Amino acid sequence: MPRWAWWALGLLVLASGGVGVYVMTRGIRNNNPGNLVDTGINWKGLDHPRNDGRYLRFVAPEWGIRALVRVLNAYYHRHGLHTVRAIITRYAPPTENDTEAYIRHVAQALGVSPDQPLPWSRTIVRKLVEAIIKHENGIQPYDVATIDKGIELAGVV
Repeated sequence: MPRWAWWALGLLVLASGGVGVYVMTRGIRNNNPGNLVDTGINWKGLDHPRNDGRYLRFVAPEWGIRALVRVLNAYYHRHGLHTVRAIITRYAPPTENDTEAYIRHVAQALGVSPDQPLPWSRTIVRKLVEAIIKHENGIQPYDVATIDKGIELAGVV
């Protein structure tokens, strides 16, 4: 592998106790695991430069997770989107995504029907965040403490 390519690799601790190597996705590299597009909002924890041309960059994954949680919270409380189908359809519109596959993946991860109203709790938010991160990046590399820190920083659950 060329030396310049090493920046795109990360280490992954496997459940078996071993260590694996994976190619870092844009979301993981940018500490923006939800792949939030820069719409001009001055989020806390933005890096400099604030984006990679389209997607936000944060100084640490907790700040990217915080922004994701704030977006999801707004969908739920401000926009009245209470089901996986409603949330993911807004988050990942069909013009840019295979939204139906995304909905199925997230609903399965949460153990709910896509059209079942969700209670808004820390547990649901954590599962929703983890499922979105996995769908956006093909991997969910963060431990519970990192996810919980992002949720805590969001101050909404």
